[in-house]
Amino acid sequence: MTSAPIRISLQSARRLAVTKQHLSGKRPGRATAERIVETVRDLPYVQWDPVSVVAPSHILSLWARVGSFRLPDFDRLLWTERRLLQHWIPFASIVATEDYPVYSSLMRRYPESLSDSWGAQRERARAFLAKHADLRRRVLVGLRSGPLMLNQFKDHVRTKGTAGDWEPSSAVSEMLWHLLMSGQAMVVGHEGHQNLWGRPDAFLPSWLSREVLSEKEADLRAAQRALRGLGVATAQEIHHYFIRGCYRDIQATMEALLADSRIVRVKIEGLPGSDERFVHTDDVALLDDLTRDNFSPRVAVLPPFDNMICSQARGKRLFNFDYVREQFLPKAKRRFGMWVLPILRGEEFIGRLDARLDKEKRRFQVNALYAEPGAPTAQAVATEIREELDDLAAFLGANSVAFTSRVPSVWKAGLR
Repeated sequence: MTSAPIRISLQSARRLAVTKQHLSGKRPGRATAERIVETVRDLPYVQWDPVSVVAPSHILSLWARVGSFRLPDFDRLLWTERRLLQHWIPFASIVATEDYPVYSSLMRRYPESLSDSWGAQRERARAFLAKHADLRRRVLVGLRSGPLMLNQFKDHVRTKGTAGDWEPSSAVSEMLWHLLMSGQAMVVGHEGHQNLWGRPDAFLPSWLSREVLSEKEADLRAAQRALRGLGVATAQEIHHYFIRGCYRDIQATMEALLADSRIVRVKIEGLPGSDERFVHTDDVALLDDLTRDNFSPRVAVLPPFDNMICSQARGKRLFNFDYVREQFLPKAKRRFGMWVLPILRGEEFIGRLDARLDKEKRRFQVNALYAEPGAPTAQAVATEIREELDDLAAFLGANSVAFTSRVPSVWKAGLR
């Protein structure tokens, strides 16, 4: 017999989501390596993006959650200790090495591991790999002598790429993508913004779990990791979040988790729509605590590719926050600016700012600050925003925060 869903308030659902994203409670003054790994594990990824208008997105996402940390410590976790990895899920991300069995399951089945939501990508991958079998062999032979950047492969011939390409487009770059997705190559370092490609068997740590998961087992594990990172979610939100587009049947996966009492159904009161939502069984006690107002809010400034805003649809439904990455829009169509950072306070998005880091003048420049409709107007809130920006600026090596006149009048005094 199917149990009735647990009824929860919209406020409790939001608080659970924020708490599971490590965006509530007091942030440590300086993060340890263990805290960084724990955060990535819980999320369970941080999207990698090297664009540095303010700072790389993955650096800002981590800072918002763990506070100040030494960049060499982060690099050590990635390239020396290898407790973190750079992988594609299917976008470039920092992931926990201990989750490798999930990725390994997908790799063994690639490209069949791509779900129907990938459209024709699965067939294109099959066709490319069949057509370029000799290229695949040559790329793998090239990696036997050690890690290589893209332009160091003999077969690399740069072709005209798109504005969104981080690396020149070529048959070799496409082959490296397929080899990464099938577990035959991986990113083992960086030279500037260039990936350094190597062999997994030479790079992965000896302590790596070699557990072999079936397709069903991988889906069950990944869905739980996604739900625990999101706090509360629909099946489609889980499918979109982690690991995007790789579930063979997300509905069947959720039903299996329900039957095994690993998740529970919830009904969010006051939220329009009839979409079925879930909470992990291990988080029900936390949900009860948050319902009793055991919640420690704080202000967090988030980057454009942060996990909290990875889905525009979820942001609108759950938080009534409509965020668009306007850097991908023509200038004439931008409402808020080119590089817009959302401002979260407690369980509500209260504003957004367009900013850049002036490294030469060591100044964090706020080009414009906007308050969301219904945002609190108290000067104390503006002071919290200013303190958060001061801390962020200090972490990034800036000596000051500068505002233009484009700030909400109700916050102006508190921003001084």
